[in-house]
Amino acid sequence: MAEYDNKNTFVLFKNDKQGNDKRPDLTGTITMEDGTEMRMSAWLRESSKGTKFYSGQIQAAEAKKPETVTDSIDDIPF
Repeated sequence: MAEYDNKNTFVLFKNDKQGNDKRPDLTGTITMEDGTEMRMSAWLRESSKGTKFYSGQIQAAEAKKPETVTDSIDDIPF
């Protein structure tokens, strides 16, 4: 059975703007040829002639912040 190759593919979902018109209409991710995942955003626009189109932006996906361990002074055994 062949393994699914998702390189150079993307997915976009309708975004809940929550009353903020500057938020993108669509958001999603794209997997690049080298396996890097990028974030995609798209806005519905209208040209001066009335033609509707999407303009978009691709940016590096944010790296997950490493979990931090906080030690309490009370945890030290001496």
